[in-house]
Amino acid sequence: MLRLALFGSLLVAPAAAPAASLVIGSGLARECYEAAERERANAATVETCSRSLAEEALGFDDQAATYVNRGILRARLGDRTGAIGDYDRAIGMRPDAGDAYLNKGGVLLLEGKFAAARALFDAALARATSRPELAHFGRAVAAESVGDLGRAYADYRRAAELAPRWDCPRQELARFSVRKRG
Repeated sequence: MLRLALFGSLLVAPAAAPAASLVIGSGLARECYEAAERERANAATVETCSRSLAEEALGFDDQAATYVNRGILRARLGDRTGAIGDYDRAIGMRPDAGDAYLNKGGVLLLEGKFAAARALFDAALARATSRPELAHFGRAVAAESVGDLGRAYADYRRAAELAPRWDCPRQELARFSVRKRG
C-alpha cells in the first residue's frame, strides 16, 4: 500500500507531475493546459476546461488534449470517475494519445486495479507517452503490488535511467538486493 500512496502523491508532485497534453494557441483550452501543467487543480480550473470543450471551436487534437488535461485536474481533486471518463473520451478520439493511457493507468493503479493499470502503462509506452519514466514507475508499482519483484525491479531501474534526477525510482531500487543465481 505504501507504493500506491507514493504513486498517488505523483499525481500532485511537481517533480513527477502527470503528462499534461499541450494545447497550441490561446483561449480557455490553453488555460486548461496551463492549469494541468502547473498543478493548479480547483473547481474553477475544471470549469475552464469544461467551458473550453463546450464553447470553443477546438481542432480535434486540442479537444482530445483538453479532455486529458481536465482528467488530470479531476484526478488531482479526487474525482477518479470523472478523470477516467475524460481519459476515455481522449482515447476514443485519439487512440494514439499515449498520455491519456498513462494518466488513466495512474488512476486505476490507485484503485488497486493492477492488471488493468499495467496494461494501460504498456499502451502508454507503445504510444510514446511524453513521460515514459512515469509509465515504467507505474508498471513497477503494479508489478510489486502483485508480488512480481523481478518485473518491479526492472521497471524501477528503467524509470531511474530515464529520469536520473528523479529520486523516487532510486529510493525504490535501494530496497532491493540483487543476487546472481548460480
